[in-house]
This record gives sequence, structure tokens and C-alpha cells, in this order.
Amino acid sequence: MAPKHKRTIKEAWVSALQSPRKRDKLLIGSSIVAVMLLGMPFFFNYIQNRKGTELNDWVLDHIPAHDVSIIIFTLIWGMGLLILIRALYNPVIYINYVWSLIFVNLARMLTILFVSLDPPKGLIHLIDPLTGFFYGNTVITRDLFFSGHTSTMVLIYLCLEKRNDKIVAFISAAILMVLLLVQHIHYTIDVVAAPICVYIIFRLVRRFLKLDQLKNDED
Repeated sequence: MAPKHKRTIKEAWVSALQSPRKRDKLLIGSSIVAVMLLGMPFFFNYIQNRKGTELNDWVLDHIPAHDVSIIIFTLIWGMGLLILIRALYNPVIYINYVWSLIFVNLARMLTILFVSLDPPKGLIHLIDPLTGFFYGNTVITRDLFFSGHTSTMVLIYLCLEKRNDKIVAFISAAILMVLLLVQHIHYTIDVVAAPICVYIIFRLVRRFLKLDQLKNDED
């Protein structure tokens, strides 16, 4: 039996764009994300300029604050590069990620809007020059509940398909959650709630948009 031909990036995307269901979700999802990214600086600037409540966090009280920014961004951008490579060869991964990201971002904006929190004591600023643009190139410290960094890593874990990729993504997400607390960037509840919220959103999005059926489409 001849070995299965591995599709090139061009073949994978030409095939996806020839499928009406995939093409629509690719184009519409990408457009919505682009609009959301353009609007994010205005939202986060509003959030940063309002007052919130400072929580008593027993866990943070027992963790000395340290700057671990380099490790945090190494994990985030390393996993971001991994899922980008996988998505280049498998557009369904991109579709799953983009549509889940849309609703995760909407959910975060709502919870941040209604759960107004001041940053934890001892917070050490986490400044990422690559994503700073979407925050209006200002330091944002009140986008707390639930954690966006944790959400990103968990979503990458859920969207990846290969077993070894998932293992690496799971370990990276777990390490990141600990590091966010070490740097006092988030309260414990922000970090713990993120995987639960993202998983629920991920499952609902796949169900209502019937994303599972995309894998069964004939190329």
C-alpha cells in the first residue's frame, strides 16, 4: 500500500477555500478577529482608567513576586509558533482556533467589564512589545478576570490535534499558570477560572458551528 501523500501548504489551503463551509468560516472568522483587534485598544484603555476592587489572595500572599517575563513570553510565542505551523498544513485547526478565540475574547470582555478589579499587590509589569499594539501601546493591569494569557495557552492545547503537541501544550499551559502567579500578574481566581471558561466556550462553539463536521468534509 502506497504511503499517504502529505499535502503541501498550498494544497491544504486551496482545498479549504474550495469547500464552501470551510471558506465561509475562514473568511468570516478572520474578518471578525480583525475588527476585534482594531477595537481592543479602546476597550482596554477604558478598563485601565477605571477603579476596581483589590482582592485578598491567600496564594499570592505566600508567593514572593519575581520577574519571569522572558519565560512567560518564550512559552506563549513558542506555542503560538507551533500552532501556526500546524494550522498552515491543516486549515481546520485555524478555523477551530479563530472561532473559539472570537467567543473567548467576547466572554473575557464581558467578565472584565462586569468584574472590576484592581491589580494584585506586588504586581510586576509584563510588557510584550509584540502584543502591546492591541493594548494601545500602554501597560494594562486591570484586564484580570479571566486570564487572557492562560486562555490563549489552553485554547492552543484544545485546538492542536497531535498527541505529542497536546502534551507539550498542556505542560506549557500549566507552567504558565504558575508563572503568572509568581509575577503577581493575576489573582488566583483569574488563572483557575480561565481553563474552565475556555473549555466550555470551545465545546459550545464546536457544537453550534458544527466545526467537528469540517474534518469529515471531502477535500
